[in-house]
Order: sequence, then C-alpha cells, then structure tokens
Amino acid sequence: MTSAFFPYETTTLHYTVSGHGPEPLLLFHGFGQDHRAFATHLEVLASHYTVYAFDLYFHGQSKWGLGEQPLTKPYWKKILQAFLDQQRLTRFSLGGFSLGGKFVLATLEAFPEKINAVFLMAPDGVKTSFWYSLATYPVMFRRFFKSMIVHPSRFTTLTRTFLTLGVVDKGLLRFAEHQMNTPEKRQQVYCSWVVFRDLRFNLRHIASLVNTHNISFTLTSGKYDKVIRPANMHRLLRHVKTHRFEVLECGHNALVRESIHYFLRA
Repeated sequence: MTSAFFPYETTTLHYTVSGHGPEPLLLFHGFGQDHRAFATHLEVLASHYTVYAFDLYFHGQSKWGLGEQPLTKPYWKKILQAFLDQQRLTRFSLGGFSLGGKFVLATLEAFPEKINAVFLMAPDGVKTSFWYSLATYPVMFRRFFKSMIVHPSRFTTLTRTFLTLGVVDKGLLRFAEHQMNTPEKRQQVYCSWVVFRDLRFNLRHIASLVNTHNISFTLTSGKYDKVIRPANMHRLLRHVKTHRFEVLECGHNALVRESIHYFLRA
C-alpha cells in the first residue's frame, strides 16, 4: 500500500493505493472514519481491483481550505477530474459507505460515462433527514447547531427532549451521542454537515444515469441499522431498472465487513 496526497487549489485529498487488479476502484468511507475503514478488506479486493481509498475532507489527513464554504458538485467534479487526469484513469468503479455514499453519487453524476460499477453500503444522500436539513440549511438553525460545538449540554438537552417526544430512536440517539462526545468530534460533525450540505441529489436523475450507461449497481443495507434504514433505499432503487439489493443481518457499523464480498459480483 502506498500513501499520497492530491492538492487542488486550497484543498488536499489524502488517499492510499493498494491491490494489483485490472480495474480501478475509488472508495469513500463513512463519517468519523478514514481510509482505514477498508484496510482489513483490501486483500479480498486486491486481485480484482487497484483500490484508491480516500480520506474525506475533515477526516484523516485530507484538508479543506475554504472554511464553511460548501463543497458544490461542480467543484467536486473539477477536483476529481484533475485527480483522474493525474492518475490516467479513464474508467473505474465506485464504492462508498454511509457519508461516503454522497461522494459516490456526486462522482456518478459527474462522470457516468466513465463508471463500470457502483457499490453503495447504507449510503447517505438517498434520504435527507429532517434534522439534517434543520441543522444545515436555515441560517438561524445552523447557528444554533454551531453553538452546540461550544456548549455540548445544549445538544444533550435537545436529544433528550426529542427522545421524550418519541421523535428519535434510542439506538440512533446513542449513535449521535457517540459522534458528539468530544470537542474534536463535534467540530467534525459540524464541518461535515455544513460543508457537504450542497451534496443533494435527484434520485430519478441518478437512476436514469445508471440505466442509460448500463452501470452495474449494488446496494447493501443492515437489517438492524438505526442510522440509515433499509426501507429508505427504495426511494432510489425503484427507479433503477437492474440492481442488486441485499439486506444483511447486521447494524450500521458492521456493514462494510459484511458487504465487501459483494464487490466481487459486479
């Protein structure tokens, strides 16, 4: 495995390259992770793919140098086009878990003619939660959400109120509390939500690109996942003519481990 950096204007993507297979595979991890989320599974993929595993911005060693300015889809296309040109990649496949699903969908939208296969594991970007929209889009709520970075007791009070009102599942609450239990994690949550807020997708359009370009499409979800539920995946899948959808006997955190062999069945 080799480690490298790709600078683009004021941003820097950190990534690793591993494997010796004939097909390039670009991998994007979930929230709170980095490229190492796939590390123990790379041997399975090595003979089939040359794997480029990225650190998302605000994760690992990647850097976003534009403050709270959102990462737009056109700007992501410019960044990745420059990366593809540098690596001389003309066709490739994509894989993403959770938050990484947004980057897979943005890449699919940008380069449908270059993509062989897509592998999504409980992808973010298929259904935007009400709470995410509330925290990131209206300025007044975004300011309140930012205040919770400095005053975490506000977050605890808010989530406990939601639990009392029955609008938050206990499992989801535990997941949220784990992601907000240090100042560094709270900053990471805020930056990721705010800067990635423009990565939203028209699912009919995404499906039409898959259908038109005959892209192999595989999606896995965890039966016990409280974060990104299997039922919500049909918002996208009902528009994709040919796809593979597997609901696995696991929760959110185990999904990469349980899904990795499906990458070999494109």
